[in-house]
Amino acid sequence: MQKIKVIGFDADDTLWVNEPYYQEVEKSFCGLMEEFLPANEVSKELLKTEILNIEIYGYGAKGFMLSMIETALRISNNKVSANIIGKIINLGKSLLEKSIELLDDIDFVLNNLKSNYRLIVATKGDLLDQQRKLKKSGLLNYFHHIEIMSEKKEEDYLELIRRLKIKPEEFLMVGNSVKSDILPVIAIGGQAIHIPYHITWQHETSSCSSNTNEFRTISKLSEILNILPKTISNNA
Repeated sequence: MQKIKVIGFDADDTLWVNEPYYQEVEKSFCGLMEEFLPANEVSKELLKTEILNIEIYGYGAKGFMLSMIETALRISNNKVSANIIGKIINLGKSLLEKSIELLDDIDFVLNNLKSNYRLIVATKGDLLDQQRKLKKSGLLNYFHHIEIMSEKKEEDYLELIRRLKIKPEEFLMVGNSVKSDILPVIAIGGQAIHIPYHITWQHETSSCSSNTNEFRTISKLSEILNILPKTISNNA
């Protein structure tokens, strides 16, 4: 950790609550489609649609809404009513209108790190939606750079590091997804800290074939202050 110059933070479910809102909307969607399939089957079909659509729509609420509509049409054999489609659209809009609920200690941690490190956001998702969340979060002033990525693979992190003009070993990524935030960074020679969130989208789960000794796992963000070599300020 002595070499770290830049700390990247994932946004959704690392800085603020996200996945529980999606699961609430998915539950409502399954209720709307119960005349066609049981709820657990609707969820499975929706996940299939989402995964197939990632390359087209990317990540985020808009792609999720379109995937719900496509799933509804498919499992109903195009019999779903316009009224139900309208309700699905409103469910998607409700995700875009959610208030931002910061996770515990975010301001305290960022305030204590900002003088010693360049802090950035490195997150996936829809550009406008993530920009809206960041603005509403009140956290923008902490960050030197905002990177809204279409994917988080090794080549994406290498490009990010190139633009930051640092070496891989000088980069630390902090996030809740082993698949997106941890393993690709470890693979390119960076460092990573995993903060599990109690709910994870199925597509982001990982069997974690990598040696878990290669990265640290902590239970809450404030524990990072006990890992990084710095003097903690009392002015939170």
